[in-house]
Amino acid sequence: MSNRFGHIFSITTYGESHGPAIGVVIDGCPAGLSVDVDHIAQQLARRRPGQSAIVTQRNEADTPEILSGIFEGKTTGAPIHILIRNEDQKSADYSHLADTYRPSHADYTYNAKYGHRDHRGGGRSSARETAARVAAGAIAMQFLQKFGILITAFVSQVGSVRFIFDPENVDTSKTDDNAVRCPDPEKAAAMEELIRAMRKEGDTIGGRISCIIKGLPAGLGEPVFDKLHADLAKAMMGINAVKGFEYGSGFASIEMRGSQHNDLFDVDEAGLVFTKTNYSGGIQGGISNGEPVYFDVAFKPVATLIQDQESIDSAGQKVVLEGKGRHDPCVVPRAVPIVEAMAALVIADHLLRQKAYENLNNL
Repeated sequence: MSNRFGHIFSITTYGESHGPAIGVVIDGCPAGLSVDVDHIAQQLARRRPGQSAIVTQRNEADTPEILSGIFEGKTTGAPIHILIRNEDQKSADYSHLADTYRPSHADYTYNAKYGHRDHRGGGRSSARETAARVAAGAIAMQFLQKFGILITAFVSQVGSVRFIFDPENVDTSKTDDNAVRCPDPEKAAAMEELIRAMRKEGDTIGGRISCIIKGLPAGLGEPVFDKLHADLAKAMMGINAVKGFEYGSGFASIEMRGSQHNDLFDVDEAGLVFTKTNYSGGIQGGISNGEPVYFDVAFKPVATLIQDQESIDSAGQKVVLEGKGRHDPCVVPRAVPIVEAMAALVIADHLLRQKAYENLNNL
């Protein structure tokens, strides 16, 4: 039922927005990995609601409870079970939605598929579920750090306000210095002003998150159906509100000539192969080439508005949907750790797959 993600390093998430808890079971994490629980809590804090004035004011502590798989600070090789309790549900805020389909939400499609749905905050379709992915991703990131692989994401656009940067040299050290999570202070201020304006109007705005993965060895990914960029795209497109994914030169490559776009190979003094440019975004033929991997993720405006909208109910009757509740005027500030987590899960899985392949060749 597609609640599982990954092949070797895999996760299964569970829970609904207004149930007692959400959580994740991680399978395939190697034994002996030292786990910093504080890092898991920090990543969850970056995603949690109520963290600033420009996000939803639902107040969840998002404290991770580790139920299995870690003993004396290290993974045991058994499944890792992390539970996150829901503590600030206001289910009454959604009672008027029991028979009404919200525009651009999953209400109608869930009803069409299952014949029944949890209308309280969207149930399983709520972005609340992504907290479980962030917890799992935090462990994947700690695993990848053992191999010198670092994943960094940040907000690069809100509405028409865009931060233009060089993916090879961008300084992301100031990403968390502001509520928007844009590493450029001037652009961050403009983005925050726009988000505040949207909140005041009861409206929402979309945005872009950019992600850079450094330290990847060459050879990760598969040549046909599990290309590295295809798996990254699937991971990102599975995040709530995501409408687009592009890596490397992306759509800009349409206007380029091959003579401009080709990444020419060279060798450094130590004999290591590199490319003089990186329009490929670190991936060629679906397999990493050792250069940084970079990609962008587009998020739509949040579908819930604090203003009235026309819709229909389950009987097909026209209704006016009242805008109320606690919602993000822009999702991207809280989605940064989600993008990092999903990228980490993909890379951890492909790294273990490659290690298994290399071991088979050495038999």
